[in-house]
Amino acid sequence: MTSSPPRTAPAQDQDTAELPPLIPPLRRALKHPRLMHYNRLAALVLLTNLAFLWASWPLRTPTLGHAALANLALAVLVRQQYVINALFRLATWAPTTWPLKVRWTLGKVYHFGGLHVGGALAGSLWFVALTVRLTAEGTDVPLTAVSWTLIALLLFIIATAFPPFRSRFHDHFEKIHRFGGWTALALFWAHTILSGERVGLWVLAVVTFSVALPWMRLRKVDVRIERPSSHVVLARFDHGETPFAGSSTAISRSPLTEWHSFANVPTPGESGFRLTISRAGDWTGAFIDDRPSRVWVKGITTAGVANIETLFEKVVYVATGSGIGPCLPHLLAAEVPSRLVWATRSPRTTYGDALVDEILAVQPHALIWDTSLDGKPDMVRLAHAAYRDFGAEAVICISNKKLTWQVVHGLERRGIPAYGAIWDS
Repeated sequence: MTSSPPRTAPAQDQDTAELPPLIPPLRRALKHPRLMHYNRLAALVLLTNLAFLWASWPLRTPTLGHAALANLALAVLVRQQYVINALFRLATWAPTTWPLKVRWTLGKVYHFGGLHVGGALAGSLWFVALTVRLTAEGTDVPLTAVSWTLIALLLFIIATAFPPFRSRFHDHFEKIHRFGGWTALALFWAHTILSGERVGLWVLAVVTFSVALPWMRLRKVDVRIERPSSHVVLARFDHGETPFAGSSTAISRSPLTEWHSFANVPTPGESGFRLTISRAGDWTGAFIDDRPSRVWVKGITTAGVANIETLFEKVVYVATGSGIGPCLPHLLAAEVPSRLVWATRSPRTTYGDALVDEILAVQPHALIWDTSLDGKPDMVRLAHAAYRDFGAEAVICISNKKLTWQVVHGLERRGIPAYGAIWDS
């Protein structure tokens, strides 16, 4: 059997396909990554708070506290799994008969993390203002001490959440965010009780329940692992749940220290699901080498970026390497007509004949580019060629951060709806 399946057209023809012209400068500027919807949502929250500040001036002390708590509650609740799934359902409810520009925007629903950032920043600023006011008014020492401790903790959490630290020390970021967040929540309870705020107690109760809910579903489950190569494993689960296509599951071997999310791959008509886990760091490397028989899971399966496919009549999936994992459940479900472009090294050797044949069974016209034979392709050109030839309405890219941005930005600045992960967790 050959190491690479047949292509739909000569590789050279697709890698050098002519790209459409750039859209006008003003529209093109709005497609720049710095102006992506994630940042727009964060800015919207901040601007809304400025409008509230202007409308409520002069501010009373209780108003400062309510504004701080409302924003921080937004930051927490928008990350809740049930809320995320509800946002995706609401956004993808639109029929494909709606104008493409509307559906293009709705497809950016996965940028909801901008609300988290905006709420966290605004809430922290309101709380700083509240603490300065309380200190100036000479309130009791315990309340002041709790307030300034909270400010120090919030600033530390925010500082370590900025991309330079988060991307370089992600494991530390995750622990700081988790344990720091829990500590901040406990301090907010102490602060609210000391200040005698009844409204705040109800808000904190909702936020605390939201934080605790995924942990109420913490359990250790069996996993069966197949290793087609030293680079990747297929982890099979069948513990009574068959998740929907396009969802993800977080797994852990040490639930208090780190969690890793992977796309669920349910097979139509079968119970359970698979996770495709490739070697991409210490944790995944140890997982592949050790092949544990049991792992921890918590919460519920959560919608991912590719769920926006139902907004379009036809889509092109662009993947590199193990990015095929999040694409595979949609290809198997075939809910929306799609065309696959997958660039990877030695697909059959790395992922096994069974997986490649399974893909080709549902995607006989897929372009599978073997980088070990043909080198690295121009993925923007390959994506556009598939988009043009298939008559698609959108492109969904699952790859590493650099290439995802190249494809998404490279296509959107030419007027083609494109989507890809934004690495905000």
